[in-house]
Amino acid sequence: MKRFGEKLRILRKREDISQRELATMLGVYHSYVTRIEQGTKPSIAIILKISEIFKVNTDILMKDDLELE
Repeated sequence: MKRFGEKLRILRKREDISQRELATMLGVYHSYVTRIEQGTKPSIAIILKISEIFKVNTDILMKDDLELE
């Protein structure tokens, strides 16, 4: 899960979503999104929400050896 934040940033930028917008979608403060992108490990609930928002499998988000398409 070392690359989770990097993958989240890539997905967010692909969809042209700001950290504040994503935070609103997730129901968290934008500073939490910033911390996730910088390496803080998110909760399982947040991982599931991110997976739903960006329509990606949780395995792709969580496993460092899997790449985004």
